[in-house]
Amino acid sequence: MRKTPDIPHFGSACALTRFFMRLATFSVFAALGQQEFGKTLANLLILAFAYCVVAAAIRREEPFGLELTHFDEAAAYAVIATLAAQMS
Repeated sequence: MRKTPDIPHFGSACALTRFFMRLATFSVFAALGQQEFGKTLANLLILAFAYCVVAAAIRREEPFGLELTHFDEAAAYAVIATLAAQMS
């Protein structure tokens, strides 16, 4: 029987990559939007927060594990959304 190849495990690198790619994408969308940059960015980050919480719940990730998870991303999005909303 053939052995399946091992899938590499990147740990927290995946979560950091997802976080910064979403943040860059949302920043571009907020800059191109019709409303203020801060309001649009805050709203997009709130949606990202909700998505990350749902994704973490579906994947049954541990909120306080050794590696970064969707819960950690959600917390970061919530903090940045709050700052963006207060700045605008």
